[in-house]
Parts: sequence; C-alpha cells; structure tokens
Amino acid sequence: MIIVMKPGTPREELDRVSQELKIFKLTTEEIVGKYKVVIALIGDTTSVTTQQVESISPFIEKVSRIEKPFKRTSREFRHGEASEVIVDTPNGLVSFGEHCPIVAVAGPCSVENEEMILETARSIKASGAKFLRGGAYKPRTSPYAFQGHGESALELLALARQETGLGIITEVMDTADLDKVVEVADVVQIGARNMHNFSLLKKVGAQPKPVLLKRGMSATIEEWLLAAEYILAAGNPNVILCERGVRSFDRQYTRNILDISAIPVLRSLTHLPIMVDPSHGTGKAELVPAMAKAAIVAGADALMIEVHPNPAKALSDGPQSLTPQGYAELMQEIDLVSQVIDRCPERYTFCDINKIQYLQNSVSIV
Repeated sequence: MIIVMKPGTPREELDRVSQELKIFKLTTEEIVGKYKVVIALIGDTTSVTTQQVESISPFIEKVSRIEKPFKRTSREFRHGEASEVIVDTPNGLVSFGEHCPIVAVAGPCSVENEEMILETARSIKASGAKFLRGGAYKPRTSPYAFQGHGESALELLALARQETGLGIITEVMDTADLDKVVEVADVVQIGARNMHNFSLLKKVGAQPKPVLLKRGMSATIEEWLLAAEYILAAGNPNVILCERGVRSFDRQYTRNILDISAIPVLRSLTHLPIMVDPSHGTGKAELVPAMAKAAIVAGADALMIEVHPNPAKALSDGPQSLTPQGYAELMQEIDLVSQVIDRCPERYTFCDINKIQYLQNSVSIV
C-alpha cells in the first residue's frame, strides 16, 4: 500500500503518520521523491482499508494499493518517479538513472593477466568509460572451459581501479566469495545464470554495495523484477537491471535475442535504472554497435560492452568483443546519438543535485 503525502508536509507530521501506521503491525518505509514524500506500508494489507489510512492525517493526499507481485520494484512504489543509483568511484560520483547521462561500462569477459587488464582499462577510460567490467569468477557451460582466476583476478581489478580511477563491476557466483568481491567491486554483478539463486540474492541485498542484476537466459520480465524484489526486500535499494538477451532457437546468426522492447516495458513497470549488454545479446562483435545505438534510442540508461585488446586470443567470449579502437569509434557514435535524442536536457543539473544530496547524507552518516 502506498501513502502519498501532500507537498510541504512537515517533518513532524511525517513522523506522526509513520507512528500511527504501526497500529496495523506492518512495516513502513519512507521514500523521498523530487516533489513528494511517499510512505510505503509493506506486508499483508488485505485487512487494511484505504479509508482507515486516509483518516490518519489531513496531509495524506492519496492512498493506493500496488497490485503487481513486485512491490518495491514497481514504479508505483516511488509514486511514478525514477530512482537513481549513485556509485562512489575513485574518479567521483557516477549516477545511473532515467534523468542522468548514459553510463559507459566496458572491459573483457574475464581478467586474464595484469598487462591485458591494465591495457584495456586505460583504453576504455580514454574513450569515456566510467566502469571497468571483468570476470574473476566465470560461470561456464562446460566444466572444462576457463573458469576465471578467482582471487588473483580480483587483485588485478583492484590494481586497475587504483591506476585508472575507474569503478569496478565484477560478478559474484557464490555466497562464500561475496565478502572478497565486495572489497574490490564498486558494483556487484549477479549474472544471468544466478538470477534465480535466491540465497545469493538475499545475501547481496543485505550488503550496501549497488547490485547489477542481469536477466536470466529464459526469464520473463516479471520473473526478472521479482528477482530484483529479493534484493530490495533484503534492504538494498540500489539495483540496476541489465538486459543481456534471452535464449534463441536460432544460434547460427545471433548468440541470443537482445530484447530491446524490454527497455520501454521496464520503464513503465519499474523505477530502477536500466543497462543493456549488446555483447552477450548478439554474441558477434560486428552486431554490437548497431544494437548499442538502438538500446540508447529505446531509452537505456547505461551500456555494458565487452572490449579486449586481442579478441582472437581471448580466453572467453572473444567473438563478441570489440577492440579498443572499435570501442573508441562506437563511443563517438553513442555521443552523437545521445545528443540527438537530448538524453539529459537539463545539462545534468538534476543528477548533480542528487550527487550533492548523496554527499550530504554520507557526511551526516559519518
């Protein structure tokens, strides 16, 4: 149940309403939007009527129920406003969200060695990327395929972060490795194969780092949003959804089917930021630029592109990886497309205001 408070409701009244709502023995959660404050009443509200809640305060503007099975993930949870995930990287705060500049994430499928990861990190930073992605732990279909270097790869990612200032996005596969990954990662990735690993979702939801949740290979949009609900319900509101293609019956021409239509669908259903991975979505480097640009036009908030200095010798996913030069050219095209669609018409003012608020909150917490 969502309780929308009138603009300008005093802080004392918000606290009083939250206190009064405790009579229903349900959890309350306050969501501060750009213009209004929303109080969510979480739990089984079937025995609670909207009239009962409305009578609590004259400052209540509207009371409504969220009918969708995903509650915290739904757009209604924030009264129609988009949320923003702010990541503190060595190079400064980076915001993911509907009203923010498009965020570029790039890097190899897996961390192979120090020279390779540092070369890649330097090149993608020069092209405008804000985050380096690279797998330390790699889920593979075959038990004989390269599984990643594990902890030593995390050390190399930390080295790349220190040298370039790029944020780090890397995947956690097992709850046993979560603490080690969180030490290095600025954003913790849940891969497609683990989207339904509910114990892992609960664990990442209980830690504070932002989470990138990739869509499962055969997952419906509702299943995907319910997976995100596990993370939010565990206490972590900072989730980014990543469309990476769903399984195709035609494996000759594309690795997967990149569901571009999922972007506007998600925009109508959820407040969470949306990333698109056209590398896994197509499986072929020559198809990545077209689908990356299509994703931006469709409304994606971020792109994840696989980049390798020598794709022909990559230990995993070489055929879908761009070279550093190819990535630099794509980023120039993405910049032009972004300008044409006026991606951030307020010249990033909205994002800067939220970053200032984030810093103020961080200082107050300390």
